[in-house]
Amino acid sequence: MNAPHPVPVAGDPATSSDQPLGNIVRRAVLWRSGSQIVAQAIQWAATFLVIRLLAPEDYGLFAMTQVVIVLLNMLDGFGLASGLIQQREITNRDVRQLFGMLVLLNGGLAIAQFALAPIAAAYYGQPIIGSMLRIQALLHLTTPFIALPYALLSRRMDFRHQATANLAASLLAAGASLAGAFAGWGAWTLVAAPIVLFTTRAVLLTLAARSLVWPSFNFRGAGYIARFGGVVAVGQLFWFFQSQADVFIAGHSLSPHRLGLYTTSLFLTQIFVSKLVPPLNEVAFSAYARMDGDGRVAAAFAKAVRLVMAAAMPFYLGLFAAAEPLILVVLGPKWAEAVPVARLLALAMPFVTLQALLTPACDARGRPGVGVVNGAIGSILLVSAFLVGVRWGLPGMAVAWLVAYPPYLAISAARALPVIGVSAHAVSRAVAGPTSAAAVMAGVVMLMDRSLGSVPPLPHLAMLIAIGVTAYGAMLFLIARPLLGELVLLVRRR
Repeated sequence: MNAPHPVPVAGDPATSSDQPLGNIVRRAVLWRSGSQIVAQAIQWAATFLVIRLLAPEDYGLFAMTQVVIVLLNMLDGFGLASGLIQQREITNRDVRQLFGMLVLLNGGLAIAQFALAPIAAAYYGQPIIGSMLRIQALLHLTTPFIALPYALLSRRMDFRHQATANLAASLLAAGASLAGAFAGWGAWTLVAAPIVLFTTRAVLLTLAARSLVWPSFNFRGAGYIARFGGVVAVGQLFWFFQSQADVFIAGHSLSPHRLGLYTTSLFLTQIFVSKLVPPLNEVAFSAYARMDGDGRVAAAFAKAVRLVMAAAMPFYLGLFAAAEPLILVVLGPKWAEAVPVARLLALAMPFVTLQALLTPACDARGRPGVGVVNGAIGSILLVSAFLVGVRWGLPGMAVAWLVAYPPYLAISAARALPVIGVSAHAVSRAVAGPTSAAAVMAGVVMLMDRSLGSVPPLPHLAMLIAIGVTAYGAMLFLIARPLLGELVLLVRRR
């Protein structure tokens, strides 16, 4: 049977007025990244206050549940939504078929999580894990009402409505987490907040995209979306092994207290790559998919690396240099044991960030298999490193990141850069300026840190931040003035 003649969906790029792609991308970045920064600022303010109220054991228990949830989320159908974004033209039938796939997948995942709950509780030796997982199964039921409108809005490069939904959801989730922490809910605080977050996003995104359609369970003609989504899902499955293998391995050996110290250190050091990079990648994927010619994608990718690393390197190296006062101020004295772990993890995060930028460009070029194979390689390297590192407790787990990620990035770049059309030399040049400037900044901050001696943590941290910002800006002016100009133009929305 022939595929149906494309009938453009309302609001699809095919029906929109033509605009320069650069203007669309700039506006999308401002909305998506700007809203993400505001939303994350709200969530971080609440999160850090909640961290001060809860105990490391609460975060250890929550991390144990995340292994199951993240594993099942690899199959939640967001890869199918990416397939809809990547297609040049879609029909109303495509939309209904995607919704049908999402409903079936996520209904099955909710049932699977409910069934896996007692198994996970027995593995960790923590009965409460079973109850937490049963309640968290509700998250899967919201996914169809998030993934479908997300795909439709992303096709239109409409990140304004996504921004509004994310901000509102963040406010309500922050309120729920604070209410739970002050009410003494313990680990259940960390269960309630995501349910509020996901439910709010589902309602608001569905309304914004007007995507409440009757699902179609006749999937004839939906082969491309299913294949693309399947490949992306396999890649996400390998990402699961990378992102959750450490908790799965360490959770069986370490106490909830020690695991909580590790996962909270990881959360702190991964704030940039896990919270700020994903929205940039969403915009990048949509933009790359609309570009014609290898040259435009290569130039856009190199510029993205340059600008992202200009913000990432001072964050990571600054965290390494000022870990102790930062943790004492933000998390509180009871988290002081996390300082050496956070320092080691901060040094590994630049490699993680560069790795995260590769896959969206390859996916947009119609080559999702590159990310899948890279993910498989990374899974082998990281799981092997964690199995060895756990023998030395928390320091060993942190060192495992430093040992495994540089070779993982080198292999991934060798496979991905030819697909993107950019040379390794161009990427190295994009990274060199921010890295050099941030390294000098870190040295200055560490010297000042030692000279401040017994200054209380809050003014100590404030002085280190001021010195770090000044040193980094001065170094960019001296050794990477064109990059500094690019950053100024970006802030000025040019």
